[in-house]
Amino acid sequence: MITESAALTAADLHLLAEAGGRAPSLHNSQPWRFRPTPDRSGLEVHADPARAVPAVDPDGRAMHISIGAALFNLRVAAAHLGRDAAVRLLPAGEGAQPRAVVDLSAPVREKRPFGDLYPAVAARRSSRQPFANRDVPEAFVAEFITAAQAEGVTFTMLEEHGVRRVLALTSEAEDRIAADAAREAETRSWLRLEPSVDGIPLAALGSHDRDARVPMRGFTGHPPHPSTPAERFEALPQLATLATHFDGQADWLRTGQALERVWLLATAHGLRASVLHQAVEIPDTRWRLRDPAEGPGHVQLVLRVGYGPPGAATPRRPVEDVLDLREG
Repeated sequence: MITESAALTAADLHLLAEAGGRAPSLHNSQPWRFRPTPDRSGLEVHADPARAVPAVDPDGRAMHISIGAALFNLRVAAAHLGRDAAVRLLPAGEGAQPRAVVDLSAPVREKRPFGDLYPAVAARRSSRQPFANRDVPEAFVAEFITAAQAEGVTFTMLEEHGVRRVLALTSEAEDRIAADAAREAETRSWLRLEPSVDGIPLAALGSHDRDARVPMRGFTGHPPHPSTPAERFEALPQLATLATHFDGQADWLRTGQALERVWLLATAHGLRASVLHQAVEIPDTRWRLRDPAEGPGHVQLVLRVGYGPPGAATPRRPVEDVLDLREG
């Protein structure tokens, strides 16, 4: 039986939903909704089908990764509230709602997990600006590997040959995506309310920087748009992959949690990050992202990390739009 003290207050629910809503997502689509469990001792995490991007993400993989990132933010916020977060993924099976249930009825253990990451939830942003030619410390990389591993995901920092291979695949995918009118129309529909980004006309931006919305010319070799100011990107970006052994919805949700766990750690360490999404959008370029020497596996994301300026804040849905307090 749940005690009255275990029930989440309105303030608790607001804080949790606000934290969850700050997660990264494809096109900044924010495809999630949160609902208190019937006894109000936890939260259900639902996919919001109205926020889907079917042309780019027909199987919902990116949507589930985004929901997983929101789920990890809920876990961090729960620790901040002094509650332990017991997570069940896909309790009703694949394709059914909710996508996850978070039981928050128990107090957090003596050592508060993720508690020190709570400030990073609001500070984390995608940075698509040039980074400094300064290596990410090996100690931080080791932390990222351990953090992703705790979520059942493999984080691999790429060596030079791997970076060049991934950049070549990104460039190939970008060219192929540029020829897809349906994807172009969908991208523009999501950006229609943002006529400029950081003062740069939307028409000047590279059209395929999916959740990033920034020209990728510094990495792919594509010429800059004439109206876009030239910028010097780092000579060779520091890239990492997040991969799983299997490729189902639970794996995608785990990837999102690993992504956000790594990203919040990076933010806490003063690092910046952004996602290169192009190559994972096309099945054959996504398959070629994997390192054959590592054996079978499924690359879910490519993450760029480094030292540089913070990214601009992106608009967020109001808590009232993502927190469903209706009974039943």
